Amino acid sequence: MSRLTREARLIFGLWLVLSAIALPLVVLVLGPHLPPGRMSSEAGAQTDANVVLTAVCTPIVILLAVQFGYSLVAFRARPGDLEDGPPIQGHGPTQVVWLVVTSAVVVALAVWGSYTLIVSSHGAGGGQGPNPDAIPKDAAQALQVQVIGQQWNWTYRFPAYRGVETKDLELPTGRAVELHVTSLDVAHSFWAYQLGVKADAIPGVDNIAYVHPRKRGSFMIRCAELCGLWHGHMYQTGHVVTPAQFASWIRGEMKQEALNLRYLPAYSRDYFPEPLRRAG
Repeated sequence: MSRLTREARLIFGLWLVLSAIALPLVVLVLGPHLPPGRMSSEAGAQTDANVVLTAVCTPIVILLAVQFGYSLVAFRARPGDLEDGPPIQGHGPTQVVWLVVTSAVVVALAVWGSYTLIVSSHGAGGGQGPNPDAIPKDAAQALQVQVIGQQWNWTYRFPAYRGVETKDLELPTGRAVELHVTSLDVAHSFWAYQLGVKADAIPGVDNIAYVHPRKRGSFMIRCAELCGLWHGHMYQTGHVVTPAQFASWIRGEMKQEALNLRYLPAYSRDYFPEPLRRAG
């Protein structure tokens, strides 16, 4: 058996053992902690995708680490070595295997990603994608919430509750939520991290994204579009609560904002800056 064959078997054996140990740890231990979490169905699907990608990358990273570590040990200069080692020549079978395996991984991920994007998600975005007919089956029962970006804050209107506008966002579990994202002034981007939702907020545009909250808890809301001096100030914390807690909260908001309702403009799917069309 040649030295090259022994080295290849040693590297392959180390890689196989370490991969067999690391893959279950990645999927079962690290996987549940990968972002964005499972607070909503949409976030859970994104977490599953991150688990798959991390699991696919793990054996590749381990192979590179094993090869690099073996090279550091086997080919290091030892005391008394006065000459360079023998030149390294290319090895055709190894190069072919590397090209075939990496190409297969890339093609498999491309097929899986395309299927996921086109078939299950109907395109990019919050679930409805570029096809206006591709809406969730429970869209008719969805809670409509208008997300309004403005320099430099977020507010929320609930058309089913007299169009009341709130400075905080609470959503009930177990019910589809239809987010209508727009802006009063410049371009913003609504990013509810733990819900797996991200949608541009553009003046005069009604961007729709669906989300299905499943677990109670808090979620981070940020603006993901540079929108001016205090862009970093557009930070809030939203909450997913039980339906009873949501009903109590929205009643409290309507009572608290009762005097302000008369001064709010009529509910509209989109708004233009004042004076009219100032931004474009």
